[in-house]
Amino acid sequence: MYLDPDEEKMLAGERGETLQKMLELLVALGKVFGAERLVRIRSAQVSGASYKTIGEYGLAWLSSLDARAVVPAVLNPIGMPRGRWKEMGIEPAFAERQQAVIAAYERLGVNLECTCTPYYLHETSFGDHLAWSESSAVSYANSVIGARTNREGGPGALAAALVGKTPCYGLHLDKNRTPDVVIDIKSDEKDWGIARFGALGYHAGKLVGNKIPFFRGISPNHDQLKALGAAMAATGAVALYHVNGVTPEAKKNQFDISGLEVISIGSADIEQLYTDIPVDAVAVGCPHCSPDELIEIARLLNGKTVTKPLYIFAAQGVIGNNRMTIDKIEKSGARVYADTCMVVSPVMEQYPAIMVNSGKALAYVPDMCGAVARIGSIEECVTVATS
Repeated sequence: MYLDPDEEKMLAGERGETLQKMLELLVALGKVFGAERLVRIRSAQVSGASYKTIGEYGLAWLSSLDARAVVPAVLNPIGMPRGRWKEMGIEPAFAERQQAVIAAYERLGVNLECTCTPYYLHETSFGDHLAWSESSAVSYANSVIGARTNREGGPGALAAALVGKTPCYGLHLDKNRTPDVVIDIKSDEKDWGIARFGALGYHAGKLVGNKIPFFRGISPNHDQLKALGAAMAATGAVALYHVNGVTPEAKKNQFDISGLEVISIGSADIEQLYTDIPVDAVAVGCPHCSPDELIEIARLLNGKTVTKPLYIFAAQGVIGNNRMTIDKIEKSGARVYADTCMVVSPVMEQYPAIMVNSGKALAYVPDMCGAVARIGSIEECVTVATS
């Protein structure tokens, strides 16, 4: 694996022990995956931010590092909203350890924008090389924006943030971004909402695993693409997908899909995911809500009062830029929280059954929260929360 003179000095320890360890990690990853060199990245997104998931050993490792991020870097959602953790019902003991995790990342120069939707906060462009780690963010960057990132582990993404580079393999290379399988949608999707595309992704991810699918027969908008990709990343390991005539590489390239396996998905395949079970809480925003989604939620809640807990999650920057919308939502009794989500917050573990509007949440809630999950449209979620 080729290293330039500056990288050789870093690997030799001339830039400090932490950077030496970080580059050793990146070089090891590169060798495992056959990378010929490192590539400069525009930004990093680091997972392993919730104390619920990393625990005391993860915190100790973070606290042992001594360097600063050299590219814009943000955190994945943590286990609580930094400013409203008491209101959310977080135990003080958990909050203390979570704050220690946040402080460790802040000392490393990572921006405390704890979100799975960094593309709402920082400009990311077609062809940019990134080191992002959260599965839905990786899917969105690769598929909807046309940027270049593998799904990094938390330590790998942090190492890339501190070094400013990542191994150039996998989806950083054009040759690895072509479709592996065609998915034909045999259903009229003109009335589909975000949840419907999430359900499609939930089903499709199980069928394709880690292959790159090429969809025909759908024309989703950006929020629907977000839901589709997030669910496929959760039930499969899909880090890149293409939609005919919609996603940038599908519009730019004439992919040769002749000879590829073709999978047909119809309405019945998706309908089987919908249930009518009673729930104890409703949670929306996995991935974090966009401004348009918040506006729609505010419209649906206008004049209504929630009768069971309704949690809505979004990035702090999105919340800050949409205060009037947030105030309208919270007037109903619903709560909009930054920094966290239903998957990584221990608060959600108190509910035996949770309704979501996301295929990603439908996949993760049972294991991460120990709850039964029910999926529905955002309209259905609001109806259940206000009935």
